[in-house]
Amino acid sequence: MNILKRSIVTITAAASAALTQAELLDLEKDELKFGFIKLTDCAPIVIAKEKGYFEDEGLQVEVIAQPNWKQLLDNVINGELDGAHMLSGQPIAATIGFGTKAHIVTPYTLDLNGNGITVSNDIWKQMQENDPELDTDTPPHPITADSLKPIVDEAKDEGKLLPMGMVFPVSTHNYEIRYWLAAAGIHPGMYTSTDIKGFTGGDIELSTTPPPQMPATLESGKNVAYCVGEPWNQQAVAKGIGVPVTTNYDIWKNNPEKVFGVTKKWADENPNTLIAVTKALIRAGKWLDETDDDGDLVNREEACTILSKKNYVGADYDVLKNSMTGFFYFQKSDKREMPDFNVFFKYHSTYPWYSDGVWFLTQMRRWGQITEPKTEEWYHETAKEVYLPEVYLAAAKHLLEEGYIAEEDVPWDTDGYKEPTSDFIDGITYDGKDPVGYLNSHEIGNKDTF
Repeated sequence: MNILKRSIVTITAAASAALTQAELLDLEKDELKFGFIKLTDCAPIVIAKEKGYFEDEGLQVEVIAQPNWKQLLDNVINGELDGAHMLSGQPIAATIGFGTKAHIVTPYTLDLNGNGITVSNDIWKQMQENDPELDTDTPPHPITADSLKPIVDEAKDEGKLLPMGMVFPVSTHNYEIRYWLAAAGIHPGMYTSTDIKGFTGGDIELSTTPPPQMPATLESGKNVAYCVGEPWNQQAVAKGIGVPVTTNYDIWKNNPEKVFGVTKKWADENPNTLIAVTKALIRAGKWLDETDDDGDLVNREEACTILSKKNYVGADYDVLKNSMTGFFYFQKSDKREMPDFNVFFKYHSTYPWYSDGVWFLTQMRRWGQITEPKTEEWYHETAKEVYLPEVYLAAAKHLLEEGYIAEEDVPWDTDGYKEPTSDFIDGITYDGKDPVGYLNSHEIGNKDTF
């Protein structure tokens, strides 16, 4: 049995039936509206539209900016949008009923990495005083929160909790800044049945701020630090109001950041259309990560020109270019090569991995958003309710036959779980097949025993 035949065996009967029809582009719906937030990682959706990949699939797509993550999700649920650029945690949280209850599914991961943690100039100066190694134009990386802890402790002793920002309670940014803080012994606070803000027991006060507003909160003093996606860390550097101290690449190397999400009902009613959409997104991701013989990204400058338009991200081209072309400014004096700051296709990044979903569930449980202990089986079953590898594989099979991708671009035979990794800032190993063991390996946060 060759590799393509083996891949089809993994596709459910319903998806197989849809696949037969999709080969004829028998779309259930061909006029679509997709939502996004003004961040560079909306790029696959924007590029699929601007480069004509949606149109190649017989789709007419309108791409509409949304004011915040909650309204974006609400508009997908109420049918105002057909689908959207979503935080990786959003489909999972909605499906289990944290915040908003709705069954959301995803056939496609939009990107890896792409976030940073930025501190105010004043906090950075104090961190440098606490750790003289940081007091240079090019300090050693990764930078932990160890030098931040005395500042947090002093403020707490004075009856103050330092205010920090993240973009949404179930965002990667929330879990990343919590992970970074907790790795240095700073308690970021717990969610409880009566504390939906997640402040309980915290050494700091971590609250929600929409991404484009992050730099303004730092400048005004409303926040002394924040975790956000690009271009809003580079914006702080450009404006001279803050210093990015780490990226999520250093917190968890090649972590999943955003996904394309639709309701389960929409997916069931439009199986061929969902395959067609996924095909276009795969092509967009590959275009974004295309390199020349020297390994240099060849399409990112064009992508930045497109994204800088007001109807998309609307940030300055030069700010977008900083990180999108494989570089990142930690300070104006500290420009570093970071070729994997944004990953849109390589490393099989676009495949909807069950192990990604399991990680987000462990963080929801760790910080109390999931209020009761859960069995190992529950984690796996929940991830499989949300992630749709069968749709991805159906789309990929079409693209392979059409010559748009290579056989090695797709993990045809995977069980959906990545290999265990210790590429975290604290060195703790994550094995998606052992969620409870991973949860219990951290000092701060909930632990479960059965």
